[in-house]
Amino acid sequence: MCKLRCRCREASLYEHSDSECDGPVLEFCQMPAILESLKDRGNPLSHARILLADDNTAILDHVSDMLGADYEIVGKVADGNSVCAAVEEFMPDLIVLDISMGERSGIEICRQLREQGYSGQIVFLTVHEDNDFVSAAIGAGGRGYVIKSRMSIDLETALKTVLADRIFISPPLQ
Repeated sequence: MCKLRCRCREASLYEHSDSECDGPVLEFCQMPAILESLKDRGNPLSHARILLADDNTAILDHVSDMLGADYEIVGKVADGNSVCAAVEEFMPDLIVLDISMGERSGIEICRQLREQGYSGQIVFLTVHEDNDFVSAAIGAGGRGYVIKSRMSIDLETALKTVLADRIFISPPLQ
């Protein structure tokens, strides 16, 4: 039996035999054009609009450089009081948020954003390697928790995970 590719299950592409298909069957030679058309519509994982919030400008610049090729960085803010205004202005899909932000904690900001109806994802990027902080961050509405010392290892995985509507916590704290 010949293998074909199909988009019959929740817009994902996978192989199966033609007798198993419950949706439109596409011949293999059609796939390049179809994949190009999907790319033109945008991939929500790779073109997510991200707001970065950290009181350390070197971290803001480093994270922006790390993610800028794969994500749209819509803004960078260096103090907790500016986060809510930036969210309102830029409407990001995801916020990368530090916990220790001067006058206001990232956990407090996250809680306020959730109370105001922000439905995007929030990933904490922090120096705090403490399960109490993890619990507080997730309890406030965060979906990801990345330790800064593991930023180059965990951050991109965390973003993909939370954009797929799952929780990510850096492995040392799991």
